[in-house]
Amino acid sequence: MVRGRRVRGTGVARLALLVASLTVGAVLAPVPAQAQAPAATGAPPTVEERRLDLAVPQEILRRSGFDDVAARFARELDGVRSYRQAERLVTREGAALWRRAVDRAQGRGDAGGDLSRGDDRPLYWARLGMTRELRGWEPGFGLSASRRTALLDLLERGSRGQDSIAYGTGTSYKRILVTGFDPFTLDRDIRIGNPSGATALALDGTWIRTAAGPARIETAMFPVRWGDFAAGTVERTLRPVLPRVDLFTTVSQGRVGRIDVERFTGAWRGGFPDNENVSRTETVPVSDPASQPQWTATTLPYEAIVAARTGPFPVYDHTSVTEIPAGGTGPVVRDSGPTEGSVGGRLRLAELADEEWVAGSTRPEDTLMRPVLEAGFRPRTTLVVRDWIAKQGFVAAGLGVTLLPALAADSVRSDIVLVPVHPDDVPHRAVYAATPHGRADSPAVAAFLTELRAVAGQLSRSGRP
Repeated sequence: MVRGRRVRGTGVARLALLVASLTVGAVLAPVPAQAQAPAATGAPPTVEERRLDLAVPQEILRRSGFDDVAARFARELDGVRSYRQAERLVTREGAALWRRAVDRAQGRGDAGGDLSRGDDRPLYWARLGMTRELRGWEPGFGLSASRRTALLDLLERGSRGQDSIAYGTGTSYKRILVTGFDPFTLDRDIRIGNPSGATALALDGTWIRTAAGPARIETAMFPVRWGDFAAGTVERTLRPVLPRVDLFTTVSQGRVGRIDVERFTGAWRGGFPDNENVSRTETVPVSDPASQPQWTATTLPYEAIVAARTGPFPVYDHTSVTEIPAGGTGPVVRDSGPTEGSVGGRLRLAELADEEWVAGSTRPEDTLMRPVLEAGFRPRTTLVVRDWIAKQGFVAAGLGVTLLPALAADSVRSDIVLVPVHPDDVPHRAVYAATPHGRADSPAVAAFLTELRAVAGQLSRSGRP
């Protein structure tokens, strides 16, 4: 998410990254004719799935009665003879796992053991058991890698309630949508659950009475994997239903003993590993970053929520954010929320190692792009262009990304977006004033040079390049 279309600054060497708004994070190339993909052999378990073999996950499955899920699913897979049959099986079993977890949490049927019914962990570990079986499955018919991925996606969506959100067509009740997340930080504590997931299981399909009449709650859960977020799992799940709901909120694991209503959300994410031990620190990727704000304020009635009686857990209006102020280079904590023109973070050039680049030379040593070498990669420069206007045109066409001096920021086209670069990745750029040799400076030139030296001194003292 990026606020506005420009990043303004006074430093002569501040840079901003230009990214085509219609192809963020994409590498464009001609699409060749698709040949029939060869059958793919089973893949090894993921980092997340390998944790299943530890003692604690096995105990959780055993004490909840969910230890039969993966083995039964494997037996069902053994009887599959076609891809269409596999689709039907995966769809059915994914939805059945979600319903079973919801029923257990809401007190229906056998608890399956002595583990608390409100525990979200049986669903998490049972799902991983199913995805591991499906990932390693080698059917007798041809199964390409892309089709295996599609089956895994069906299983994920069904077992998370993402494709079963349904309210009906009536108008006599309110519609509420709540989402939660998987447990995470499992390498720190393999026993951990996530209260947001438990909340989703406890509330799915329930009815409540409100001052405005009855309301139906539907819920869904999301993985804690950066790759899934970048692939649009949240947007794909919520976009079809949000226009029809009266209230939407997402719940996540927070601080102990309290509930925070997060007043602001920023366009920057990352800083810790996901459940695949992948860490990303980046601007949130969206399909149209030029139209996306840097900060978004909640529309929940936070004052009423804070004032309500909430039992043993007090609710707080949490307004603190970490921002980079307009014109600044480092993060600042603001207890009262973001200031005008601030951003949530700075892009590291190493995040763009796989992108195509538009630059003035194929040798980054000769251009503003030389910091990419220190970032650990040599850019793939597919278009060599020296004119700034032409560079913008190629970026807008989705043919690559480029670096732009902050001095040129005010002339940026409206169909591309500027993303500030982390100060550690900004190159030092020499700016010279040339005057005729042997000729005395005119008063105007002398005044200009004096001002130029003063500004350069200020930038030097502030630590800016």
